[in-house]
Formats: sequence, C-alpha cells, structure tokens
Amino acid sequence: MSVHSTATGSVVIHSARLVDEGRTTEDAWVRFENGRVVSTGTGSEWDAADEVVDAAAVAGEGAVLAPGFVDIHCHGGAGLAFDDGVDAIRTARALHRAHGTTRAVVSLVTASLDDLARSVALIADLSETDADILGSHLEGPFLDPGHHGAHEPSLLREPVAADVQRLLDAGRGTVRQVTIAPELPGGLDAIGRIVAAGAAAAVGHTDADAAMAAAAFEAGASILTHAFNGMNGIHHRAPGPVLAAAADHRVVLEAIADNVHLDPQVIKLLFDSAPGRVALVTDAMAAAGSADGHYDLGAVSVTVENGVARADDTGSIAGSTLTQDVALRRAVSAGATLPEAVRALTRTPARAIGLGAEIGGLSRGLSGDAVLLDAQLQVVRVWVGAR
Repeated sequence: MSVHSTATGSVVIHSARLVDEGRTTEDAWVRFENGRVVSTGTGSEWDAADEVVDAAAVAGEGAVLAPGFVDIHCHGGAGLAFDDGVDAIRTARALHRAHGTTRAVVSLVTASLDDLARSVALIADLSETDADILGSHLEGPFLDPGHHGAHEPSLLREPVAADVQRLLDAGRGTVRQVTIAPELPGGLDAIGRIVAAGAAAAVGHTDADAAMAAAAFEAGASILTHAFNGMNGIHHRAPGPVLAAAADHRVVLEAIADNVHLDPQVIKLLFDSAPGRVALVTDAMAAAGSADGHYDLGAVSVTVENGVARADDTGSIAGSTLTQDVALRRAVSAGATLPEAVRALTRTPARAIGLGAEIGGLSRGLSGDAVLLDAQLQVVRVWVGAR
C-alpha cells in the first residue's frame, strides 16, 4: 500500500472499474489537476498528464478505483490514541491513510471539560495545517451512564448549555459531530445548539426509546452513533432508536462492520433498511494496525485479544481494531453491493458532516482523493488531493 499526492500537477488513472455515486463504470479514467478532479470518462480519450497510471497494470484485472474513504468516527491506530496529541494523531492517521482513509474526523472519548476543550482547540489548529484532518467528534461527555460503554462513568455529565457552548467555541467551527444522549436533561435543547453551530448532532450511548430518538431527530440530530451499540436494541414491542433512525430519511446510521460490533446479517439489515444512509466507520482505537495487548482509551484501561478490544473493568467492547478497507470487504461479504459499500465509506459520511460538496466522490470539482484496489478489494495505492 503506497500513498501518493494529486495536489500538484496532473494525474490520470485509467483502465479501472470506477465505483462512485452508487454505480460502477467499466474501463473508466479520472483526471486530477492540482488536487482536484477535473474530468472523467471511459476508454482512452484522456489528455496527456504529468503522471499516467494504468490501473489494470498496477492492480491487476478487475482493478477498482473508488473515492478516498472518509471516517467520521475513529479514535486512533498504530498503537496511539488521538487523545494523545498532534504526533499521535499524525501517526495514527498515516496508518489509516495507507488503508484508504484519505480524510477523517478525530474522535475524542469522554474526558474532563478542560481536557476536551484543549483537545478540540488543538484539532482546530491541526485542521488548518493537515488537509486530511476534517475536525473533531466529541463522543462524550453528554452520554447516558447506563450505556457508557468504554467511557469513564465518573466523567459523564448532563449537557448544560454553557458546557456545550464552551466545547463548540473551542473548536472554532471545526467540531463536526457531537454524540449525545437526548433523554438527558437539556438534551433536546443541546441538539439545537450543536446544529446551530454547524456541527452534526448524533444520538448515541443512550437509553432513548423510539419516541425519544424521533424527538431528537425532529430537534435536528442527523446521525446515529454506531448503530445497535450503546443503545437499546430492536424488540417487537419496543423498536428503539435504530428503527426510528432507519425510518427517518434525514438520518445517517453509523455501522462498525468488523463482525464483532455487528453480525454480518445485521450489517446487511442496515444496508437494506436505510439505503444510501449507512456510514461505515471504524471506531478504531490505538490497537488498529498494532498488536494485541493493553491500551488506554481515554481514562479507561483496555485489553485487546485476538483483535477485539474490551474494557478491563466492565468487559464492554472498547472501540475496534478496524480499518476501512476491511470494513469494505466485510460489508460486501455480508451482502452489500460494492457500489453500496463504497458509498457508505465515501459520499454518505462526507454528507453526514456537511462536506459532501468537497470530498467523498470523484466528480468534477471534488478533492482528488482516490483509492485503487485489486479485484479482492485489497488496497494497492492511495492518492490524497487538495484541501
């Protein structure tokens, strides 16, 4: 897996199965100039370029060209957590970038307000210098203690308006997503405040029933954080937040397709229930791309065994060791079509955080982010484009 740039000069990638916007185009080519897509087509009618890449020669027959993957929920990798500062973020991002994730939101686990405000401000600075950093995701502290998962319960708090606003202000417009339990006192008002600041409000780590989840979506929440995990499941007399989200065409449902958080049949259920509205996220913690062993996830001690991360004190699943290329293969194995699965890694997550006009596709004008995969959907090359 090698990572290249389209940010300067011109690049043409040809002789690929282009998978984008929910469809497949055979014998396709894409042209990038100075980090942006300028044209696409089929056959051999492209103009000369500084670099010409024959996808079939590089990745074999059946080579697939897809937009760069977008991860809106990830906590780290390569042995490091995003909460550990700039160097850790860059090292972990390099790992995920080599697996096709060209752009990512930096997810933060529950911590003190002071620590979160510092981290959010640091990520705001980083998003100005590192084109692949899209901003931050606050997964906490406004979560239900009964569904805390791998978040330290003593640090959870109700979404008091001043606290919510402090964290949003610290991000200077770069907080992309805030996960919240809407049933907490002030929860629905906080959703309105989050959305007014230009961030997506996500329902998660919650005791909400279907009615409360629907109220949250009416208040402006537009994402369901890692569907089925950290919330009530589906019961035939209590449909819960997952069915409420699937029934609302404004809502994107995050899915962790690692066959641990979700059984393959449930992965397929999500694609069938919410077509075009599934975002394949990793929720990866430090052990992604690294060895089994002991790790810290915020204030929680975690042990990873056979690639599965669990909190030491509760046994709760504590993030994943997933990369998005593996999520692609697992989703396809579960029965999603390749165009559906690629859309769930690209266009849908980009749209969920309000960046669908910039990234997540290979249409003219979008950023020149692309992933070349072989016929077995193994990543061969990655290109990262303009800001």
